[in-house]
Amino acid sequence: MTYQQDVFGMEQIDEEINTELKETVNEDSEILTEEEYKKQQEKNTQEKKKRITTRYMTKYEKARVLGTRALQISMNSPIMVEIENETDPFEIALKELKAGKIPLIIRRYLPDGGYEDVSASELIVDFH
Repeated sequence: MTYQQDVFGMEQIDEEINTELKETVNEDSEILTEEEYKKQQEKNTQEKKKRITTRYMTKYEKARVLGTRALQISMNSPIMVEIENETDPFEIALKELKAGKIPLIIRRYLPDGGYEDVSASELIVDFH
């Protein structure tokens, strides 16, 4: 371990973030990147079925998507919208969600054991 890593504890912070991300994964939904989604779509070459679940993003999915995207932005992920004076990663993620440009896929698990993948940009979001 170098002096700089020891002083700033960057390695420990990375481990804490990864641990926190793993702990936040629940059994009802899962967040995938576009690349992971495309890989899994290639594996599952089933014909596209009509959407079973709701077209609306739930408040839990919204919280999860915003938190995940804010974390990505804070780790220097490319930003998909024009920013003016925003510096807060959460505010930038919220702006991306409002613009429909969040590059995440929500996996909704169904009672029969299957799942449905839905792009976050396809869903209707309530901003009250």
